[in-house]
Amino acid sequence: MAEAPRRPVFAGQFYPADGAALTQMIEQNFLDPRGPGHLPVRHRSADRRIRAAAVPHAGYLYSGPIAAHAYAAIAAERPPSTVLILGVNHTGRGAPAALSSRDWLTPLGRVPVDRDLVRALDRRPIELDETAQAREHAIEIQLPFLQYVLPFPRFAALTVSMGPVGFLADVAAVVRKALQGRDVLILASTDFSHYVPAEVARRLDRQAIDQILARDPNGLYSTVVEQDITMCGIAPTTVLLFATQDEPLTARLLRWGNSGEVEPMPEVVGYASILLESELPLAPATVAT
Repeated sequence: MAEAPRRPVFAGQFYPADGAALTQMIEQNFLDPRGPGHLPVRHRSADRRIRAAAVPHAGYLYSGPIAAHAYAAIAAERPPSTVLILGVNHTGRGAPAALSSRDWLTPLGRVPVDRDLVRALDRRPIELDETAQAREHAIEIQLPFLQYVLPFPRFAALTVSMGPVGFLADVAAVVRKALQGRDVLILASTDFSHYVPAEVARRLDRQAIDQILARDPNGLYSTVVEQDITMCGIAPTTVLLFATQDEPLTARLLRWGNSGEVEPMPEVVGYASILLESELPLAPATVAT
């Protein structure tokens, strides 16, 4: 018997619980002055070059326009066969690298899990564990955007806890092997500095972003730890960089922003949209899915 889908936990909090209102808010994020300023294009490129992206996961009011930059770029290319979302474990619940095997629901409908990809990812130190997903928003926040920009998205959800850099490299090794021959877009769900003055957030976040642009997982990890940067998604972003480090990719910052751009506040949270793009068009899947 198939598992019941995971129901949306943060609908009505981080984003609207009504499907029509949610669609309207996503479109407002694209049109917002902090966003790309236009809705996604209707005509896609025949090729896909975006291998991965780092995207924020706060409430749509605050981080949605920043995330929309990455999703607008994704919408302009050939859709991937599936999406792997690397999320944050804010709650501390569940396994350190926890994989979901369920479909997920949003107010826009059902997002099917890619069961073949889940089976390929189910290798130590990754393990199947729904506990880590139960009260976690980092992955859930991305799904309505994916539903808006991709025709029939399939996905896999992998929540990664902060740990030693060697552990993150081990998780990435499983990810890298599982993705061989598959047409997968990888998303790392992360916010950057939390609850610091805007200029402090800009300075510290730039240090972390520079390491991402250099595609240096060890440099990112050590910079965030040594500079005490409160980047919540350091674990999934480090996994993304390790998993793709041998690929011919170029990283590009689309937009950095912070919650203080929405309304005045003495301390802000930083957000960024960053793409990792292939020098050559990415190949379609070569393994059965």
